[in-house]
Amino acid sequence: MSFTQLCCRVFCQAINDYHVKDDVEAIVSNPYERDEIENRLYLKCWIDTVRWHFEDMIRHPHIDPMDALSLIRRIERSSQDRTDIVEQIDSYFKHKYSNVKPLPDATLNTESPAWAIDRLSILELNIYHMREQTMRTDVPHEHTARCRERLAVLLEQERDLSTAIDTLLDDIATGRKCMKVYRQMKMYNDPSTNPVLYKK
Repeated sequence: MSFTQLCCRVFCQAINDYHVKDDVEAIVSNPYERDEIENRLYLKCWIDTVRWHFEDMIRHPHIDPMDALSLIRRIERSSQDRTDIVEQIDSYFKHKYSNVKPLPDATLNTESPAWAIDRLSILELNIYHMREQTMRTDVPHEHTARCRERLAVLLEQERDLSTAIDTLLDDIATGRKCMKVYRQMKMYNDPSTNPVLYKK
């Protein structure tokens, strides 16, 4: 099993588990041990799934303004949680490949493995919800036909992105690519760098 096959299996598990209750207030019950990479992957996709539904909720045309403000702040916290988990996944790879000596002509990738895996998690959510649209019986045939076309594109994207990620991991493992991790610096979340917070 390739690493992206593992990712997709865990991501689909998290998405399906969330939709048992389909409730943003549901407490995550991670089936994997804390020191397993599957644990981080599951939590990553759970966070993404909850945020997906936050984004649906915030677009309700009649949402109360105070509820909207509260929801925006929850989305912001979710964004920080997502970043933290991605960095933990990158730390896993950094440790895993710590003994690999890059080749003299090794190059950097435009993004780290975990940020590419982040895109794969979001893509699995797109696939899940687009597949739902293809099965609706309350809409015209044109809607489901259009969604089937979109689903085919998403599935092609899943194959291409998975291949690219597995190739990147192989390149890092063999020294053809260097792995460098930059920690995200979300200044607006930091009371010492957000002027609205430190000048209050």
